[in-house]
Amino acid sequence: MADFQALNAQLIGVSVDFVSALDAFQKQIAIHHPLLSDQRRQMLPAYGAMITDEKSPIYRYAKRAYFIIDREGVVRFVKIQDNPLDLLEPDDVLKALRESGAS
Repeated sequence: MADFQALNAQLIGVSVDFVSALDAFQKQIAIHHPLLSDQRRQMLPAYGAMITDEKSPIYRYAKRAYFIIDREGVVRFVKIQDNPLDLLEPDDVLKALRESGAS
């Protein structure tokens, strides 16, 4: 977190889970950044981070995605993972942040 703060960046998680579930999850594993609920599934599809194929067995499931958005709301970096278990390393996200010019 300190590395992100040093770049004047705020880390935020977004999930389709209910707020109460996110609160419990945040406490359970001691997450120190905000988790927002997109339970109505409005933001994630707009960013291409949701399965929108009605024929898919995982229709309306969120994808693992990373976005860097600057202060003016311009998306500077996007990485959407096909496999939700694939995580970017924090150093990879920090590198993308530095290279994006958003910090």
